[in-house]
Parts: sequence; C-alpha cells; structure tokens
Amino acid sequence: MSRIVQKYGGTSVGDTDRIKNVAQRIKAVRADGHELVVVVSARAGVTNELIARAKALNPLPSEREMDQLLAVGEQETIALTAMALHAIGIPAVSYTGAQAGISTDTVHTKAKIKGINARALERDLEAGKVIIVAGFQGTNDDGQTTTLGRGGSDLTAIALAAAIHADKCEIYTDVDGVYTADPRVVKDARKLAEISYDEMLELASLGSKVMQTRSVEFAAKYGVVFEVRSSFNHNPGTIVKQEVAYMEKVVVRGVAVDKDQAKVVVSNIADKPGTAAKVFRALANANINVDMIVQNVGRGGVANLTFTVPLTEKDKAVKALEPALKDVGGAATFDEAIAKLSVVGVGMKTHSGVAATLFQTLAEASINLELISTSEIKISVVIAKDKADEAARLVHAAFALNQA
Repeated sequence: MSRIVQKYGGTSVGDTDRIKNVAQRIKAVRADGHELVVVVSARAGVTNELIARAKALNPLPSEREMDQLLAVGEQETIALTAMALHAIGIPAVSYTGAQAGISTDTVHTKAKIKGINARALERDLEAGKVIIVAGFQGTNDDGQTTTLGRGGSDLTAIALAAAIHADKCEIYTDVDGVYTADPRVVKDARKLAEISYDEMLELASLGSKVMQTRSVEFAAKYGVVFEVRSSFNHNPGTIVKQEVAYMEKVVVRGVAVDKDQAKVVVSNIADKPGTAAKVFRALANANINVDMIVQNVGRGGVANLTFTVPLTEKDKAVKALEPALKDVGGAATFDEAIAKLSVVGVGMKTHSGVAATLFQTLAEASINLELISTSEIKISVVIAKDKADEAARLVHAAFALNQA
C-alpha cells in the first residue's frame, strides 16, 4: 500500500458534475489499496467573486478580513467533495487548514507555512478514511485564519506530502502537464515529460500559471517529487524532480510570459547611499515582492530607480511609497502596459548564445526591450504588453522548442 497526496484545482471541482468526476477518480485509486489525502481549491471563479464583493464594499479591504472571507471558498469544496464520496460508499472526512494542523506565520494573504502537525491526519488514514483538506489556508499562533496566496493549494499539497511522507504527490489541473510555452498562445508548444525543480521554479515565478512558486521551492527543499496532470483525462503528466545530467543538454526548456506586472519608475531621488534602501524597505514592510531592478547612473545629485511589481499589488505599492518619497524626494510613475518574457533552461549554464538569439529575434520584429535581467538559468526582458504573445511565438520558434 502506498500513500498518495492529490491536489485538484478550481476548474477540476468547478461544479457538482466535476466534483463527482473527482470522487470517481479517488474511488479508483482507493480501490487499488492506496491511502489518500486530497487537497482541493475553491471552485473556479469563486475566489474572484469573493474578492470583487469585498472591493465593492471597500477598495482596500483589511487583509485579515480578506483571509476570513477567502478561506470560505475551499471550505465549501471540501464539504461537497466529502459528500460526493459518501454518496458512492467511500468513507471520507473534510478538514480545514487549521484542522489539518497547518500552522503559518502571521502575514495575512501571503502566509508562509511554519509546520504541520499531522497526528489527526495519521489517525484518520489508519482508520481507512480518505481525507479532504482545504488548500490555500492555515492558522497562525494566535488562532487567526491565514491564506497562502494565489495558487496556495499547490503548496498545501506538497507540504502535506512532505509531512506525512507520501510516496507520491499528484497535482491535477486543467492542463495535462508543463509545456514549453502556453499552448493557448503558442499552438505548437510541446508537453515536457520531465523538468527540474530549478526550471519549474523559474517558469512558475516568470508567469507560467501551472504551479505556484513557493510550492516548487518547498518541493525542492524537501525532495518531494510531484507530477502535474490533467483531471480531465488519464494521460501521463510532467514529473518535476531534482536536476539530472541529461537535462543540461537542452539549452532552453521553455518560454514564459507574465502580463500581470507593473513597471515602477521612481525618478529624481537623491543620489546618495541609503536612498534605494529606504525605497525598497518601504515596499518590503508592505510585503510587496519586487522583481527586476535597474538604477541609472546618477547625474546632478539625482538618480532614477526602475523596477517591477505584481500588478495586483500596484495600489499597495503606491501607498507604501508615499512616505518614503517624502523622505528621499522624487516621484513614482506606474506603467501597466508591460509584460515580462523569459526563456529558461538549466542548459544555459554551459551553453553560450542564448541572449544573442533572444535579443536578435525580438529586434527583427521591432520589439523594444525596456528592462533586462538574468540568472544562471534564465533571461527575462520587459516588453510592451501588446507585443507579448507575438514575442512568445517568435522566441519559441527561434529556439526550436516545438522539436523533441
């Protein structure tokens, strides 16, 4: 008997028929003698609907109250899934994040998991029950409900797999694996059989919607091998695992586009030590993640800072920067009409020419580069949002990613 953790995303449990489909899948796995912990997301659209209701009442709602509100989506799904299993004769029990023993830090809306007390889960698994856990949520030391950020159900599943020493972790979604690019944009994108943690982490952080970034980090830290699969068919998915030698033979593994970014230009700030620290400390204190950063050479005692933040956090960034800019001078402008395009591959460590090919491909299409950043296994550029899809197709072809 093996122990399996499965996670089903919002589209997989989007209505009662799809929940029944998930229940039948669970029944089949259990019939093979496996122990099962199943993590579910809120039904597709529910989280967005709850956010819209909150902002209709208050444009900047309390993050604590947002956690209270958004946790409801997953709690609906766990109860409905357990009921569907009961209807077909499968003993099941639903757990909120708190009941599952998931403890987090105190940061609302983007909490980090501190630990999992799995005693209750172990007890019910030994009793032969299928356990249904609400993804995306936990509780802090004060007993307050917290949520883990968008895509947090992936993190819940992988953390639980580590905590209960699962033999397998399966992430079910509406796509049947990880592709070389978004197949809705690049028609000849190819599904990958395997990908390394590092590559998956970069793709997740750079706009691929398949996995949440922190879930991949957690999997790499604890050695949780997982498979991304579709809940709508039985095809093999993409296995995410530790890097192995043959992976370096592939120079570029995939292309990612993130259209949910805003470019921030902080201009005419004092060009002296500590100025940038004050700007970014203000953003850090507001728990805003900053990505690409460029500072120009100061002239006449002033300088400019350019960086990107998630589009969803633009309003928070505006508010956070106000006191800092009063201190250091200058003003901030925001540009939402941008996108970040990235190429990723562990083979970039040992092969040259990737940057040249990327830049030449975009130049030939008259696509201007606004920002550039690199790491050992990726190159990212900021371009105009209305050019992003065209750029993805051109770059995918330039690196022959449609070929096995």
